Amino acid sequence: MRARFLLSEVRIGLRRNLTMTFAVVVTTAISLSLLGIGLLSNAQVGAMKDYWYDKIEVSVYLCGSLSESPSCSGGIVTPDQRLSIKSDLEALPVVASVFYESQSEAYKRFQERFKESAIAQNVTQDQLPESFRVKLKDPTQFDVVVSAFSGRPGVDVVQDQRSILEKFFKLLGVLRNGALIVGLASVLTAALLISNTLRIAAFNRRRETGVMKLVGASSWSIQLPFLLEGVISALIGWGLATGLLAALKTVIDSKVAPLLTFTKFFGWSEVWVASGWLLLTGFVVSTGASLITLRRYLKV
Repeated sequence: MRARFLLSEVRIGLRRNLTMTFAVVVTTAISLSLLGIGLLSNAQVGAMKDYWYDKIEVSVYLCGSLSESPSCSGGIVTPDQRLSIKSDLEALPVVASVFYESQSEAYKRFQERFKESAIAQNVTQDQLPESFRVKLKDPTQFDVVVSAFSGRPGVDVVQDQRSILEKFFKLLGVLRNGALIVGLASVLTAALLISNTLRIAAFNRRRETGVMKLVGASSWSIQLPFLLEGVISALIGWGLATGLLAALKTVIDSKVAPLLTFTKFFGWSEVWVASGWLLLTGFVVSTGASLITLRRYLKV
């Protein structure tokens, strides 16, 4: 009976402030959606890093006719130096595999990559260095290869493909942090709107709450319907936000992923994890804003 009365009070309160309740739901949905996009952006950066870092290699370029590094002062790499470098690379515990690329193979790959560019016509085979392309067990262990082979006779330069991606991932990190900041600011806006809505509701029902206090109702039983109004509005907003994130994931899978096959996208598990964080955020924010407002403005 008490629960039925409580639900009746909540329903009446939501109906009386229908416009404000609608505004709270929409604002909460938009705010949590923006925060969710920030969380999914973070997941996307992580997915792309895992995908690309797993594929990148370390290139150990050998001394050629055009090499100018001090380690190439003895001229073009000799067969003995080449064999020794390969053996030492394969012996490193951080190395997963070693692939030798000759000048002819490097020239062929260069021509395929720049076949529509004028530069392909001005490069000859002997201008391209031979190299060892090294796959690491852990891409973060690049420094082990650098320290072991940089400056070694026969080695021109050691290049980590990961360095090419660092600037790109830094840009993605800035965009991700921006999305998270916008989302958090929007959640704060939703909290202020919830607070203002409950303040108006408490003012409009001050006579009823005064009567309830006179007949012996506790402060908690009087405040609970108002609290539930804020929580229910936030939960509806969370449901809408989760639907928007699910729709975004569906669009990515059906429209974006088939076009951008060169990378990996976050999965459905990341969507549900983000939804869980949004649920927790919405509950905490609505509860906190409601309790602070009711203690300050609901004088019974």
